[in-house]
Amino acid sequence: MSLFGHPTLLRVPAWYSDRVQDEIVLPLPPEEYDVAPGEGINGRWVVTSSSGAVVYNGIGPVEVVRSAAPF
Repeated sequence: MSLFGHPTLLRVPAWYSDRVQDEIVLPLPPEEYDVAPGEGINGRWVVTSSSGAVVYNGIGPVEVVRSAAPF
């Protein structure tokens, strides 16, 4: 979570809707994550942290953003 309470969010497609995204709170600032889009129609998207840890490997599209609201 950021210093000012605006956490980093990983937005991923929800399994139950093609219009809704699920949000997962991540511990590092957004710039500490790399998002690699999947290749082809069934390609898996991969999100890694600056330490090289894989934090997401699945369907996309996904994005890492800072929350607009603190919580």
